[in-house]
Amino acid sequence: MLQVKQITKKFDKEDAVKSLSLSVKKGSIYGLLGSNGAGKTTLLKMIAGIYRPNSGEILINDKAAYENPDIREKIFFIPDALSFYPQATVKQMAGHYQYFYKDWNEKRFEELQKVFKIDLNRKVQRLSKGMKRQVAFWLALSTMPDFLILDEPIDGLDPVMRQKIKNLLFQEIAERNLTVLISSHNLREIEDICDHVGIMHKGTMIIQKDLDDLKSDTHKVQLALKDPSHEEHLLNKLDVLHKEKRGSVLLLIVKGKEDSIRKAIKSTELLLFDLLPLTLEEIFIYEMGDVGYEIENILL
Repeated sequence: MLQVKQITKKFDKEDAVKSLSLSVKKGSIYGLLGSNGAGKTTLLKMIAGIYRPNSGEILINDKAAYENPDIREKIFFIPDALSFYPQATVKQMAGHYQYFYKDWNEKRFEELQKVFKIDLNRKVQRLSKGMKRQVAFWLALSTMPDFLILDEPIDGLDPVMRQKIKNLLFQEIAERNLTVLISSHNLREIEDICDHVGIMHKGTMIIQKDLDDLKSDTHKVQLALKDPSHEEHLLNKLDVLHKEKRGSVLLLIVKGKEDSIRKAIKSTELLLFDLLPLTLEEIFIYEMGDVGYEIENILL
């Protein structure tokens, strides 16, 4: 299990991450979302042991993560900006990781070559962006990590390879109880694979929930009132994240349980009422709007 407890990280006296806490259960996939500059990459680098927090603590299996070799070799971090030795081949990079990770599995490395189908003697730096990303996953999974930390992991991958990698992650979770922490701006991919989601903004965690709970707690409502003068009274009964009016029809984004929302709305005489599901991308947009992130220009 991963536990982050009230960590803060400053750069030049500016807080990149502020008193942030989260927990990730073993064998789960946690999706980390947030606005640009929210501090996601800084958080991932602290969990990976690259940055030391100014305060707070990070525990992996109840042990401090920073400067702990036993923990570090159980974690593999694939950053957004990949880095390989300039002239190294795939085979040479494999030898490098085999030296540093005692759980390196040569048999697994050979099996994964059938998935990625990249020549072992190719120089990694001369590969395309997507192929470099494939090599990173190939090496990562061969180290047999307990925790896989991914920053924008699907950038540059074609749809077929994305699906292959998702299948590999599901296999690792099922067979070895792998724990995965993913930061991505591709919310549709996150929605497909994650079971828990956290949303960051300005260095803080504004919400973290089981994905199913998050989706069941935010709803899109379309309604038309028989008496428009009852609008203000109705809105006072609801936790409204966003409101639009199109003629006589109100479009609302509302937080709360479906039964409570239905009960509140049906206490008023209606001409029209629909309660619709939201995608994770829509939930993200409206949650960010609720904390003051400027979204007016992108809402239609």
